[in-house]
Amino acid sequence: MPAEPLSCRLCGAPGLCSVVDLGASPPCESFLAPQDLDAPEPAYPLHLRICPACLLVQLPPLIDPVETFTEYAYFSSFSHSWLAHAAEFVGTAAARLGLGPDSFVVEVASNDGYLLRNVVARGVRCLGIEPSVNVGEAARAAGVPTLTAFLSAETGAAVRAEHGPADLVVANNVYAHIPDILGFTQGLRALVADDGWVSIEVQHLLRLVELTQYDTIYHEHFQYYTLATAQRALATAGLAVTDVELLDTHGGSLRVWARPAEAAGEPGPRVAEVLARERAAGLHDLSGYHGFAHRVGEIRLALLEFLIGAKRRGERVVGYGAPGKGNTLLNHCGIRPDLLEYTVDRNPYKHGRFTPGTRIPILEPERIAADRPDYVLVLPWNLRAELTEQLRYVAEWGGRLVFAIPELEIVSLELPVPLAVEVN
Repeated sequence: MPAEPLSCRLCGAPGLCSVVDLGASPPCESFLAPQDLDAPEPAYPLHLRICPACLLVQLPPLIDPVETFTEYAYFSSFSHSWLAHAAEFVGTAAARLGLGPDSFVVEVASNDGYLLRNVVARGVRCLGIEPSVNVGEAARAAGVPTLTAFLSAETGAAVRAEHGPADLVVANNVYAHIPDILGFTQGLRALVADDGWVSIEVQHLLRLVELTQYDTIYHEHFQYYTLATAQRALATAGLAVTDVELLDTHGGSLRVWARPAEAAGEPGPRVAEVLARERAAGLHDLSGYHGFAHRVGEIRLALLEFLIGAKRRGERVVGYGAPGKGNTLLNHCGIRPDLLEYTVDRNPYKHGRFTPGTRIPILEPERIAADRPDYVLVLPWNLRAELTEQLRYVAEWGGRLVFAIPELEIVSLELPVPLAVEVN
């Protein structure tokens, strides 16, 4: 892993090492309207690197978060399983921390209020901080107080001055999305009370490497965390990790619980257990990243061989979902509408648009039942259980599902057996 002349955004050390180079892709959420199809489309290198000093895995900050998140295409509420996950978290956190009418909860990157609506329902005072204007409007319409802003040390201090310190600060699936780790982490510390809690959910790099989940590498994910690197990042603002949970979300995530260092005490036993797993996988040095690029190449070849074979046999393949991760996969593999006719998505914002770079049409989900394709390539594989049930109807005409990651898998479905009706 030869070093390259780039500096680490966490520790400032020079000489980052290559993990995998996925070529160039447009920003994964920059869906194209029909009138955009004849216009130039910018693409940026997607080259993942690691700092040999602090081991933070990262992408260069080639795009400005303001461009990506001011008008955002992702609405959390379109996933039933994600809504259930958020509701469960709020219930667990309320019980664990004793949240009540006198408490104050802040969520950073609160999206359309999918999580905080559960806090509102409990009568707990809360505030969302969400940079995307359109999804923030949806949150306010749902009764969730929301500030349109990016979190920084200054924003955190201003919110604290106006609303008071937070008993709980939630930062789910955002800690990877910010190039200014130091300023964002200072914002978390500014928000939280001196005896309060910070809860962060972020994809676990251990699972990404183990299962070659390379499609979760995209420009708006600026860094990729082990528990060890999350500890180092939080410590820069005086936050100490006290507990950690391993979650199934997003293919495998960490839920990190942290507190201001003066109130943290000794970390719980799960912290040492997860650190030991990471160390055993070689992720506390550079050894665990060798071979990752080769495995990425094998996934690409297997998917292309399947799609080309289906095309030669005259079989129809369409997609399900238009997530950011799907656009990384499609662009890296060079898949165009000749191999994947279209994809569908439940988000009406994406209907009639086209995937960035690959220009694949995005249609409404009902199109699959109308067309009865031979195969449905499921792009949001992290929702496999939920989407397998949603798509079980493709068995009516013998259609099958395809998953590309962690390895190519073609799944035949069975229709549910109807319940026997007793006739008297």
